[in-house]
Amino acid sequence: MNLEKNITNVLQEISKVAQKAGRFFEDINIIAVTKYVDSNTTKEMITLGIKHIGENRVDKFLTKYETLANEPIIWHFIGSLQRRKVKEIINKIDYFHALDSLNLAKEIQKRAEHPIKCFLQVNISGEESKHGFSITEIDHVLSVLSDYDKIIIIGLMTMAPIDASDEELEHIFKKTNQIRMTYKNRKIKNMPLTDLSMGMSRDYKIAIQNGSTFVRIGTAFFS
Repeated sequence: MNLEKNITNVLQEISKVAQKAGRFFEDINIIAVTKYVDSNTTKEMITLGIKHIGENRVDKFLTKYETLANEPIIWHFIGSLQRRKVKEIINKIDYFHALDSLNLAKEIQKRAEHPIKCFLQVNISGEESKHGFSITEIDHVLSVLSDYDKIIIIGLMTMAPIDASDEELEHIFKKTNQIRMTYKNRKIKNMPLTDLSMGMSRDYKIAIQNGSTFVRIGTAFFS
């Protein structure tokens, strides 16, 4: 694995895609998903200029959080979070990408010591295996969440089926952005909805073309 070369390649690709889409490279936040690498490799990522680090398991996050306490990291928790684990991490992270139930929101509201930047996870594809709210649930969910002062809904997060075609990816990502804009324009309290967390190593180019502001890159960095 040539980490420096892989980072350079990914950054160049994102720059090209952004330019083609009429967007600024600086508006796209690149999260290194470090679940399969150790703290030393994660530290090397930071040295090479990647500051956004994403973890999806509480135990691994806590280990890296302690080991890398002196590093200039912006921490993202990107996986499903059990309610009983909320208290362990919620005040240590900068962004939470997988707010997928009202019960989880209630627990975050209870445990958070300051407002937490959250993405509402939406299931656009309708896959039963995917977490997240359906399109028809969003109205009610945002109405409830507007009363929670410890939760700031900065945007939406979605994941496409692993076998989705380019056309299906285009539809899912475009639809998510349209939904975000609809609710952003309503100017709901505690919900700026300025961002989209969409796209991984296999589909980040299409996600960026459709407005993603946070992409989650693992394989492309570490293979």
